[in-house]
Amino acid sequence: MNNILTQTNNNGNQISKSVKKFFKRFHISSLLRSCNAYKEKGIPVMDIFAYLFMMIFSFGSMYMNFKTKRNIPSFGKDTIYRFMKQANINWLKFTSRLSATIINSAIKPLNNKCEDVFIFDDSIFERNRSKRVELLAKVYDHAKGVYTFGFRMLTLSWSDGNTLIPINSILLSSENSKNRINDAKAMDKRTVGYRRRRLSSTKATLAILDLLEAAKKSGVSAKYVLFDSWFTFPSTLHAIKAKGYEVIGMIKKTPKMLFKYNNKDMTLSSIYKCNKKRRGKSKYLLSVVVGVVKDGKVIPAKVVYVRNRSNRKEYLCIISTDTSLSEEDIIRIYGKRWDIEVFFKFCKSYLKLSKECRSLSFDAITAHTAIVFVRYMMLSLEKRENEDHRSLGEYYLKIFDELPNITFEEAMLFVLDVFKETFLQNDVSCDSEIVKIYNKFVESIRKYLPVCFRDFQHNFS
Repeated sequence: MNNILTQTNNNGNQISKSVKKFFKRFHISSLLRSCNAYKEKGIPVMDIFAYLFMMIFSFGSMYMNFKTKRNIPSFGKDTIYRFMKQANINWLKFTSRLSATIINSAIKPLNNKCEDVFIFDDSIFERNRSKRVELLAKVYDHAKGVYTFGFRMLTLSWSDGNTLIPINSILLSSENSKNRINDAKAMDKRTVGYRRRRLSSTKATLAILDLLEAAKKSGVSAKYVLFDSWFTFPSTLHAIKAKGYEVIGMIKKTPKMLFKYNNKDMTLSSIYKCNKKRRGKSKYLLSVVVGVVKDGKVIPAKVVYVRNRSNRKEYLCIISTDTSLSEEDIIRIYGKRWDIEVFFKFCKSYLKLSKECRSLSFDAITAHTAIVFVRYMMLSLEKRENEDHRSLGEYYLKIFDELPNITFEEAMLFVLDVFKETFLQNDVSCDSEIVKIYNKFVESIRKYLPVCFRDFQHNFS
């Protein structure tokens, strides 16, 4: 593996050091072995994994490497392809365990008060140029409003509002065989490969339960599960609530979905019409507690009606199974869901998700997705630890605490006190003296607020 990571130019030396440190810190080799990725003979698995992992950072594409004979590994392309196509490697288990180790050992110690959340969402994994891909399906792209060939990459991630770590994913084909271009190849039903393919043809609202269970077994915990309106249904709310999680999600205003309100079955639109709305510039228009009914069972939930910023005449509905939360907290926590949209954009634009692997094997595509997830984990952790001084060690953890939330009045009194002291120490005789005193005041306050007063000093002068 050392040979693989050191085959970089001078600009890539720092990346090689970071990758080595990341692999050693989180025991990637042992983790791969525990997920059925181990050497039977020939090339060590870590050499192949390290080459594929580093390709995005320094090597370019594998095709150009072998064509130009630069940065060629000690093994051939066939070795790489065989590794990617291994059906017995449990990539879902691998990313789940790795994310659990990163979250529990490196990120959670930095947080004292932030709510941990799970975020579900899906994105299109396009494969338009090849119709021989295993389990390829015709899927609808909600962002573009068109049908395309590929998969729906259903992803579970963890976030504390500052750092997002992807946990696991499923490349969903279509549950309807008519929409599948190709079927799965025959496999032993006892193998990991068969379970992976069976899960790919599962309905998304059921597949999220498998991803949650895998995360739970790996040791990742969170109180809230967030998702958008494509997954928010009574059956989903009941199933996730039964697993011990609270749900906060956007919900559709469809006439097919009824809730218990005032002992009546009513739609969200009907509930909205029969209640008085909040006036002024309130963050929300209405908040009610309803009953979510499924198979005769009812769980309470709070629905918050929020004004749509894109269309002031419309409103959006956010539902929370934790009725003890305030409306402001429900809106604030749901806002953390945006992190996964940034994750999808970054993976597609920079980490070459769906572009780097052109294999026809479903196993190879799954392996490629897992490698992209690990790249993002490393970059996300690097970003967090470089920005947060508390990650430098226990010494800084003891010295620095969470920044106190001072009020606006307290901040202004502090500024005025410094300004008053500055004037008392100087005699004012003309405008130029005022400017000098102001500059002294800015210098006095700069050590407390170095950035905020930079522009003010420039404009005043």
